[in-house]
Amino acid sequence: MLRVFSFPVFLGALLVAGLMITVRLNFPSTLTDSSASPQISIFEGDTWWHLTMGERILQTHNWPMQETDSFTAHGGEWIDSEWLGEVAMALAERLGGVRGLAVLLVVLASTILVLTYYSAYLRTGGAEAAFLACVVLSPLMGVSFTLRPQLFGYIFLLLTLTLLERFRAGRQKRLWLLPLIFLLWVNTHPTFVYGYLLLALFLICGQLNFSVGGVRSQAWQPAERCHLLLVTLLSTLALPLNPYGGRLVAYLARVALDQPLILASLQEWRPLPFDEFYGKLFLVLLLGFLLAALTLRQVYRLEEFILLVSTAWLACMHLRFLILFAIIFAPLLAGLLVVWVPPHQSSQDRHLLNAVLMTLIAAGVVAFMPSRQTLDAVIARGFPVGAVEYLRADPLDQPMFNDYLWGGFLTRSLGTRHKVFIDGRADVYEPAGVLADYLHITRLDGDPLPLFRKYGVESCLITPGQPLATFLANSPGWRKIYADDLSVVFVHESRTSGPRGGERLESGTRGPDHE
Repeated sequence: MLRVFSFPVFLGALLVAGLMITVRLNFPSTLTDSSASPQISIFEGDTWWHLTMGERILQTHNWPMQETDSFTAHGGEWIDSEWLGEVAMALAERLGGVRGLAVLLVVLASTILVLTYYSAYLRTGGAEAAFLACVVLSPLMGVSFTLRPQLFGYIFLLLTLTLLERFRAGRQKRLWLLPLIFLLWVNTHPTFVYGYLLLALFLICGQLNFSVGGVRSQAWQPAERCHLLLVTLLSTLALPLNPYGGRLVAYLARVALDQPLILASLQEWRPLPFDEFYGKLFLVLLLGFLLAALTLRQVYRLEEFILLVSTAWLACMHLRFLILFAIIFAPLLAGLLVVWVPPHQSSQDRHLLNAVLMTLIAAGVVAFMPSRQTLDAVIARGFPVGAVEYLRADPLDQPMFNDYLWGGFLTRSLGTRHKVFIDGRADVYEPAGVLADYLHITRLDGDPLPLFRKYGVESCLITPGQPLATFLANSPGWRKIYADDLSVVFVHESRTSGPRGGERLESGTRGPDHE
């Protein structure tokens, strides 16, 4: 019982407190500026269609095999590889509404941070060094802390890393938990591929005995090798244990090998921006680590070296992998910091004081949880709430072009009757050619009107400041029927509208203009 109130556990609670403060401070300004640096949030474009799919699965007990929510890619093949994470999100919303979603985000982000801290602690035995490493790396991890099923994937990755580290330390029994972890992981998010690559790396490196400079490898004992191989085989058997069977792996392979537009156009797949704070921090930490490791003649295992190099390269290539680098880098950074920060002695623990402080931290986390009013304000700043209210009162039956980030929100808010042009499932829209057409339209690569005629588009819901809005405002046959500081609705003259449109145009315009 005393271990629950030990100093290392107290430091883990401090990490959660720091995360909660960051979340709470960021909520009022979240999503007000699409060009701002990424920060801890809860609602993004993908959040809404994930919630829609999770709720749909709970209601129908069926898993989607085709796209049904758009008029552009309707009927195309789509496999929901994240269904279990989406169901968890939908259950959180059922239990607590938007506050339930906020709680789920805090729980998932806190779990990732604490498991990263524990992984660093196992590697070094120094709680203070592990804590400092996580504090320094938290800005890199926070870029990915938005409510999507991928957060579950990072938790499973950290559990896998922890079990492998404990296995290397001689604690072998808990490795049998890996097949169960992979069973959940395969049904939650495609990041399960990271787990299989990790197992393969440990198996391959465990066959070698060598030492080159500061990189060494020590072969597993025969019994250890057989144990790890058997667990890996059992974990592999989890692959077809999903609602789609073997089709899941085949579908994900096709998506991974053929998505050039996704990689080139979506923000999370862009190269790491070194002009941003977190890009500069990444460079400082990585270069400082390499210099210190060479100076101190640190020794690293082969799999650690390979993981560090590969995740650093992936983070430079794609912003999405920055959190993956932080997870791998934290134990190595803690290994350097422990040289200057002596490990805490358990004999110095003040369990009663730790218990009091941890109780205050728990109370503070609850008190700092954003209210529903705050969360509703966050939604209104980032998504077309006013336009949705207008469309509910005066529906537009013809096909509507919409912003990529708003597609899921429109489906979630207006129901299946309203078919969107596009939403966050780019893996559906790129093969159908819709993503390419969307980019041509929004970038004004030529006249967008022929593409509108191709899809039968006769209305648009977009942001006021984009070039397309200016183009439509000056195009004969198109008129504005609704506008506010975040969204604007245009319709083609082929639709007859009553006076309601003009009335809402006046009442819809509110607040400072973000154009």
